[in-house]
Amino acid sequence: MPAVLSFEDVVVRREGRNIVDGLTWTVNDDERWVILGPNGAGKTTLLQMADTMVHPTSGTVEILDERLGRTDVFELRPRIGFASQALARRIPADETVINAVLTAAYSVLGRWNEEYENIDERRALRVLREWHLDHLADRTFGTLSEGEQKRVQVARAIMTDPELLLLDEPTASLDLGSREVLIGLLSAYAQSPVTPALVMVTHHVEEIPAGFTHVLLLRDGKAVAAGPIAETLTSENLSETFGLPIAMTQDGGRYAARGA
Repeated sequence: MPAVLSFEDVVVRREGRNIVDGLTWTVNDDERWVILGPNGAGKTTLLQMADTMVHPTSGTVEILDERLGRTDVFELRPRIGFASQALARRIPADETVINAVLTAAYSVLGRWNEEYENIDERRALRVLREWHLDHLADRTFGTLSEGEQKRVQVARAIMTDPELLLLDEPTASLDLGSREVLIGLLSAYAQSPVTPALVMVTHHVEEIPAGFTHVLLLRDGKAVAAGPIAETLTSENLSETFGLPIAMTQDGGRYAARGA
């Protein structure tokens, strides 16, 4: 399978500490990865490199057949979808939901004087329907619940039909109902044959949608384990990743974990 993301012996060093430490990892175009690990493990830094926002101190990062540091990132970024809370904070509170999604076509936040074609508007409306947001199209972003805002972030990320989709803790801080709605939508999206390669960061195995195929477990910037989720997401590997005994169960493609 063609690789869309490849890290080879990657190190990211900040203030004398390796945030990412000698990581080698590959994502193929038909895979859906979840990255798990404790705070400070390097998860978000990996996504930032995959989104071309951070460069490695050493090692190589290849994204969609382009070498980071040897390519024009401004041409590469439109091929990557990225949803994060940091990005959501930059969406103007008075921006309508339809415009929050539509402006992804120009990679801007806040509609100004851009002109959009009918095909852009039709795609934005279709994406809103797919993520159960079409009834909110004319609402302003700042009036939405946190769960609705999370779904707008994802819809915006896929508006440009990306070849690689990156999700940084898409269900963090949601209540149970909102979390399960979003996980259900992500599960259906992950299992579609037309979905691009997908990488999602989370802190909790309970937030892994059914349909994700692979897992990368990180601790102190290093890979504890990486591979197919059925073989790799085990109590033993989770215990090593989080530094305490953990018991994990699985039911219907969903997971649960607690201290053993």
